[in-house]
Amino acid sequence: MSDHRNVLYFLLGILTAAIVVLGYNFYQAKKQPDGFQINVGPNGVKIEGK
Repeated sequence: MSDHRNVLYFLLGILTAAIVVLGYNFYQAKKQPDGFQINVGPNGVKIEGK
């Protein structure tokens, strides 16, 4: 019985780690980049701070 419990805890730990990693990757993808953006168009140069 103890072996089954250890396997269950191991799988639960792997699942938790996967959720944390996927959540962090999703957060990084949605986060706006730091810095500024320079646009050159027909109306001239436009600089936006982020």
